[in-house]
Amino acid sequence: MNTPEERPTLAVWKFASCDGCQLALLDCEDELLTLADRVQIAHFTEATRATVAGPYDVSLVEGSITTPADRDRIMRIRQNSRLLVTIGACASAGGIQALRNFADVSEFRSIVYARPDYIETLDRSLPIGEVVPVDAELRGCPIDRGQLLDLLTAMLAGRRPHLPDRPVCGECKLRGTSCLLVTGRAPCLGPVTRAGCGAICPAANRGCFGCYGPIGDPNTAALIPALRAAGLDEDGVRRIFRTFNAAAPAFADAARGEEGEQR
Repeated sequence: MNTPEERPTLAVWKFASCDGCQLALLDCEDELLTLADRVQIAHFTEATRATVAGPYDVSLVEGSITTPADRDRIMRIRQNSRLLVTIGACASAGGIQALRNFADVSEFRSIVYARPDYIETLDRSLPIGEVVPVDAELRGCPIDRGQLLDLLTAMLAGRRPHLPDRPVCGECKLRGTSCLLVTGRAPCLGPVTRAGCGAICPAANRGCFGCYGPIGDPNTAALIPALRAAGLDEDGVRRIFRTFNAAAPAFADAARGEEGEQR
């Protein structure tokens, strides 16, 4: 067994998020104990108060950038990290809080806060990759523990992780779940959403909500007529694209097209 000084260092960082993706790492339980023998956990506030100074071999980053202080901090983390991996929809696409990107944040401040002049925030919820370069992205809300363990194992072994870029429809086929769109049971984003969840929602007769974000080349224009045929009006189509990955460019463009907005 390597001494702590010889092990690769792993740091886990939080920005604007619900902590769900960090909890996915903690939920690994036995696997996490094995991982702890292979790496030195240098920073992980959700698990321990102990902190080791950088630089770090791998940084996992949860959450979106929403304040000037966040932007400065992620730049420092990037400078101190050999590899930087975003985990979850907030870090990869701005998260549910990116709904603010389609409204007037200054108006929100004036309505919600008694002293809005005390609030320092950006006008948009930014994915990590819009501020600094990232080496890999784990999608999902929350992430899949299997994908997380594969990614960490791959990085320790010096190989590329196996991250799928196929649609959720493939997972429905593997489960033997009939297509909700074809049968007319529910509107579903499965044809344009990245696999990884195991098609949990379609298996329970609920349409995919797009938790894992768009696939590499989603044909949203072809899907929209099917969503309308499944019972959604223009507002419904816009809303289904504005959930966990509202600011992902493909989903944002599809929603924007429904209301005729301009960039």
